Amino acid sequence: MSERIIAPRGTHDILPDETDRWQKLEDAIRAVTRAFAFREIRFPTFEHTELFLRGVGETTDVVQKEMYTFEDKGGRSITLRPEGTASVVRAFVEHALHAGALPLKVYYIAPNFRYEKPQAGRLREHHQFGVECFGPSLPSADAEVIALEDTLLKTLGLRDITLHLGSIGCPACRPAYLDALRAYFATRLDALCPTCRDRLARNPLRVLDCKNAACAEAARGAPVMLDALCGDCESHLHAVRGELGALSLPYVIDPTLVRGLDYYTRTVFEFTTDCIGAQSTVCGGGRYDNLVAQLGGPPTPALGFGSGLERLLLVMETQGVLPPPPAGCDLFLAVAGDGLTLLAAELLNGLRRLGLSAERDLMGRSLKAQMKAANRLGARAVLVLGDDERARGAGLLKDMATGETHPCALTPDGVREAFSLCSAAL
Repeated sequence: MSERIIAPRGTHDILPDETDRWQKLEDAIRAVTRAFAFREIRFPTFEHTELFLRGVGETTDVVQKEMYTFEDKGGRSITLRPEGTASVVRAFVEHALHAGALPLKVYYIAPNFRYEKPQAGRLREHHQFGVECFGPSLPSADAEVIALEDTLLKTLGLRDITLHLGSIGCPACRPAYLDALRAYFATRLDALCPTCRDRLARNPLRVLDCKNAACAEAARGAPVMLDALCGDCESHLHAVRGELGALSLPYVIDPTLVRGLDYYTRTVFEFTTDCIGAQSTVCGGGRYDNLVAQLGGPPTPALGFGSGLERLLLVMETQGVLPPPPAGCDLFLAVAGDGLTLLAAELLNGLRRLGLSAERDLMGRSLKAQMKAANRLGARAVLVLGDDERARGAGLLKDMATGETHPCALTPDGVREAFSLCSAAL
């Protein structure tokens, strides 16, 4: 026997017993995004590596440690997509979507790939729901994007979720703050990990985001960006807070909030929960007003967020709000007798065309075994097809919930009419 092959570490098969909950989550996402007038965008699984070097930032953990990068047969450096925003911005620029009506509001549901230690609800291949909004600079857009995620979380039945809100300034006020950070950490170099000592000169914000305990302790008394905001950034944050208040959407101001990607400006936010341990973030995002120009497009304000599906499902499971398992098929056709295969196939095909989910035995089981199989499937009704039923052109449809039977003609319309009388059809 050959040695079995298993899935790579950090990946996960989504089996048939699990896919229904994924589909329900995706249905909720599509319903909420439609209510907010966002439309779906789809993009490649891999991109030129330069996109993420320029878009995500060379000092981020994503670029320095986590990307799956390889050289293709043409000698080009290719990277499996580690996050969605850079790909959406690339498409926005490449297809000149800025020339159309703005704002452009899009969402995506797509896998991302990061070589990192697998975490609760976050694997090396994980799936993300994200939204991106191009064009508006008004604080109202920030509040609307935040409200979209809040609406989704409430639609899913989640509770005890906290919105953290902050600002990381803009090119006018951030340079002075970065200088203050460098000065602060310069007296604490021995406490920083080697990676953070290397980052300090290029992007000291990354030190604030380091998960190393010693670095976190060293950053405890660091200067706060909220104290260094320019007037425009302060006014922008104040207006966002006002809109969230008008929406009765509670939040906490988090002066230490730093997103893990370099492209953010001004508003940053996270939705967190404490029900799944240390990995508490279920959504994170903010503004990235300079990224479109940075990737070759015209200056275009933009904002968005990403939310991991695996983590959302984990929180739903922990809080007991996962959707119930799927119902079984509507009807099971149990065949008792030889020479009935073609009639069964014809009848099933007609029922499926009428919208019923119909199944039959494909394993050559006895009638008794077929009835057991119907129970295992959770069939709502069973119709036995034998020689007598074929001769009469009629049979009895059994309601599996009540045990009642309903006579029916052996035609798709006849069986469909009998099924409509079953309690399971209500």
